[in-house]
Amino acid sequence: MSTPTKETSAPAAPAQTSAARRVLTGIGVQNSSLIITLIALVILLSVLNENFFRTNNLLLIGSAITIMGLLALVQTLVIILGALDISVGSMAGLASVVSAMVFTSTGNSEVGILAAVGVGILCGLVNGMIIIFGRVNPVVATLAMLATYKGIAQVISDGKAQGYTGGDDLFIFLAKGSVLGLPSLVWVFLIVAALLHFLLKYTDIGRNVYAIGGNDTAARLAGININRYIIGVYALVGVVAAIAGVLITARTGSGQPTSGSEGLELQAVTGAALGGTMLKGGRGSIISTVLAVIILGVLDNGMSGLGINPFWQNVAHGALLVIAVVLQQLRSGERRVGLPE
Repeated sequence: MSTPTKETSAPAAPAQTSAARRVLTGIGVQNSSLIITLIALVILLSVLNENFFRTNNLLLIGSAITIMGLLALVQTLVIILGALDISVGSMAGLASVVSAMVFTSTGNSEVGILAAVGVGILCGLVNGMIIIFGRVNPVVATLAMLATYKGIAQVISDGKAQGYTGGDDLFIFLAKGSVLGLPSLVWVFLIVAALLHFLLKYTDIGRNVYAIGGNDTAARLAGININRYIIGVYALVGVVAAIAGVLITARTGSGQPTSGSEGLELQAVTGAALGGTMLKGGRGSIISTVLAVIILGVLDNGMSGLGINPFWQNVAHGALLVIAVVLQQLRSGERRVGLPE
């Protein structure tokens, strides 16, 4: 009589664990951390403020982050290249003044917007040429141009708001319009983010930008024209800064030489660094920057909703920038300044 044998099989790995790993790998560790932070922040603010999750408030957050978000996106691009642009806020202020003054002179909003974009491109080209031909460090060059562009905006506007765009259909649509339930401002941010993400991730231009930021010597030996990329990237920064300036004009109804653009440089760098863009270049992601910008917007809105003094927002942004940079240094494994090996 034969003894019945039991069929045994090796325990299979849980399908859910494997699926979760695939999702985590697809999202990325950096993005996963940002998403978890955002969810935790939203839950906390929802508990502390019952009005936080109202639709109007969420749309307000989206509109509020647009201008800072646009500058953080292009700051991500220029940092990946291995450089920095401290003049983005001043460029936005100058573009705002130009768009309003040209509109007032011509009565044509499209001409005013094109003039602002032209000024932005010119400013970006000037920054790039100073860095290349003057052999000036990007931080020093753009810090000098921050003061220059701010001064030009104040000179041509006499330091006052210029023009009135509140009666123009295009400016009204940019400031208060909506498409499919989302404010026009949010659409502008999403479109620019999508274009820059595509440029960096799916084109040779993006791959070369990463290569230059990672190792400019190797990139030069590989035949990449680094000077051309510096000029091109800074010109693109000028375009997006000009778009931000036009949105400032649309939101305020006039050209603003400094109001609305003051402090945007710090916010842009904070957004990029918080999103994991390595300040020494070669690493970064537009999607991560978008998540970081949303976190900053939610934090600012939450602090305002809780009645916290708005000046503390600057303190929070500065602290977040320090934390982001410290974490980058710890991850890189580089020796700390002033400490033994």
